[in-house]
Amino acid sequence: MTCRILNALALCALMLTGCERPIRNAVAEERWDRLEKRLKNVRQLTNSGQNAEAYFSSDGKHLIFQSTHGSLECDQIFTMRLDGKEIRLVSTGKGRTTCSYFFPDGSRILYASTHEGAPDCPPEPSRSGGYVWPIYSSYDIYTAKIDGTDVRRLTDTKGYDAEATISPDGKKIVFTSVRDGDLDVYVMSADGSSPYRLTRTLGYDGGAFFSPDGSMICYRASRPKGEEEERSYRELLARDLVKPTALEIFVMNADGSNQRQVTKNGAANFCPFFHVSGKKLIYASNQSDAKARSSDPFDLYLVNIDGTGEERVTYHPTFDAFPMFSPDGKKLVWASNRNAAKRGDTNIFIADWID
Repeated sequence: MTCRILNALALCALMLTGCERPIRNAVAEERWDRLEKRLKNVRQLTNSGQNAEAYFSSDGKHLIFQSTHGSLECDQIFTMRLDGKEIRLVSTGKGRTTCSYFFPDGSRILYASTHEGAPDCPPEPSRSGGYVWPIYSSYDIYTAKIDGTDVRRLTDTKGYDAEATISPDGKKIVFTSVRDGDLDVYVMSADGSSPYRLTRTLGYDGGAFFSPDGSMICYRASRPKGEEEERSYRELLARDLVKPTALEIFVMNADGSNQRQVTKNGAANFCPFFHVSGKKLIYASNQSDAKARSSDPFDLYLVNIDGTGEERVTYHPTFDAFPMFSPDGKKLVWASNRNAAKRGDTNIFIADWID
């Protein structure tokens, strides 16, 4: 999902599928660009297919992202320059991949993949009983050199291991796993050793990122309410599936203590990322129209980590999500359906950020 599984992460698949039917929100299309006052000099870096979850290298010169670039049937991991040039495949080209990230020293990359389970794309689940997300049990977390060579497997437990990102000092990896029976956030050493569970409340916890100083973690979580929702959640999870429910943004200390909810709007809120100050979060949400939540657009929002001072950042009438600030805080990269050559295409955009 985290954040994805637009691609491989289940949450992302939900979001992108919902965007295949773009609609207009209350803001007239001719006005949306004037309202995006935080963004300046917006540039489109990719031009077709599904491209998302783009994240900066620590020197701010490159991006790593997942894409169906070329003729791929499902997502693989690529790197590119900030001008969209020198796109290079850095995953194995087999299976399905998701949730890539650069190590801080720039020597290696991190991603999740199903390629050791099978070389082909894993099958989509049946949705005859309603919309569900696949939580592929063949996902494991891998690291590789920056050029994609020297692939090393970091997780080898039964079930889903994905949604991994790295602490600023490069010593810890935070990720989502079902190893203890629920989808929870864990932390492990950079070599895959010493995994430790951070969340323990029933629901899908994931899409976690460290704060710039490494002292905190942000994430998104579902919280089934009542016996019927809990029963349905457990039954689907036993089949490696999750049914969409409300997702809220949370923060906690890096050791798992002091967990607290940031958003409380009942919408689908996901893909949180810390502002460089460590005092704010940017995230995606479909909260703009509660009456049409199943199909309305996703936009980016900025909020203080205590939940106050929420501000809408994007106003385009389709899909904006997967935001990340550059290390110096001067740029924002995200995925969007805006300016799509083909309906349903999701591309990577970058802009100067106005604080």
